[in-house]
Amino acid sequence: LLVALTALALVAIATGCDLRTMTPTGTAPLRYRDAVFSKVTVTKDIAYRGAPLQDGTMVTLRLDVYRPTGDTVTKRPAIVWIHGGSFAAYDKTSGEIVNEATTLAKQGYVGFSIDYRLDPVGCTNYGPQCIQAIRDAWHDAQAAVRFVRDHAAQYGVDPTRIAAAGTSAGAITAFNVGYGADDVGPGVTPTTSSKVRSVVSLSGAALLTAPNPGEAAALDFHGTADDLVPYSWSTSTVDAAKKAGLTIERQTWEGAGHVPLQYMATILSQTSNFLYWTMDLAHAAR
Repeated sequence: LLVALTALALVAIATGCDLRTMTPTGTAPLRYRDAVFSKVTVTKDIAYRGAPLQDGTMVTLRLDVYRPTGDTVTKRPAIVWIHGGSFAAYDKTSGEIVNEATTLAKQGYVGFSIDYRLDPVGCTNYGPQCIQAIRDAWHDAQAAVRFVRDHAAQYGVDPTRIAAAGTSAGAITAFNVGYGADDVGPGVTPTTSSKVRSVVSLSGAALLTAPNPGEAAALDFHGTADDLVPYSWSTSTVDAAKKAGLTIERQTWEGAGHVPLQYMATILSQTSNFLYWTMDLAHAAR
């Protein structure tokens, strides 16, 4: 063992590597996995869709765009960020979403944090309003994906590298976008695809949709003591995705509850690693 460790140390010294991580010391950060920008430019309240609430009232849905300040690359991966709140509350400025969108933008991504249709009851009680609220959010997020793809040149986005990510209700929505691209809602006949390449879920599961071969890769973060989106729902999603031959990974925290933000550092790093892999960002524009 001593001989092996000595040899490893010699290799580290010769190559300029840190033994603790065996990564080159003094090398530049890797775009799309590390922070390569110090500032983020946020453009707020861009209208992306008009749609009716459950009572028939028309609303204009808006999003905020997070871009790395000073970036000159014109075909960057994009993430549609979707907030939580039981389909009844909160908005695109939810704290963890702002944190995630800002962190990933510093790595070179373009983020789109969206509002979607909410219902006064939503899924605070399970029933018809909950089901419709889930559908509305799903179709709104799909519309946001189409908006990003249609405006790819304007925002410097690679239309082949779009992900959906969310928390709680937003994570459910992200899964539905990933596994239900063909159902875009009544009266909608888009010519632009609603498909995403990857999904990242914080305390979510696929509800109203089922995974099929060829659909998005997915990563779920989940606590075993989640009392709002039970761990068993996540397990059902993981099992169904694997049966369909899809890539799906899960980070489990024993005893953790719903949306365990105490693990945010791990969530951010694993999200970057997962998207780098599943969106083939080693070959993305730089």
